[in-house]
Amino acid sequence: RPDFQILIYPVISFGKFTHKGSRNNLLGKDTTAQYIDYFSNELQVNAKTPKAFLVHAKNDMAVPIENSWMYRDALKKYGIPVQLFEFEKGGHGFGMVNATSEIAWTSKLAEWLKQENIL
Repeated sequence: RPDFQILIYPVISFGKFTHKGSRNNLLGKDTTAQYIDYFSNELQVNAKTPKAFLVHAKNDMAVPIENSWMYRDALKKYGIPVQLFEFEKGGHGFGMVNATSEIAWTSKLAEWLKQENIL
């Protein structure tokens, strides 16, 4: 088990808010509801799930931000430290620098890593 997670515009759920291409590629087009639930990470959180830092843009049209919201909420339910940094814009795939914002998410990550005594 990793000590922490850094997730950038993550595909968390294979349910309602999934990235269908990821679901089809990973689970197949004819997958079952049982597999969808089993591989939807927001449904698999428990007390041993590592702390997480997430980054997502609200206007991500490929992977809806609901993925990060659901995962954040599931982690909070178990008292697991989590921080979600949300950009208003940036879409999907902005990488290390979101050109639509003056805020560097990597700086926020560094702060979180120090706050969590990882660095």
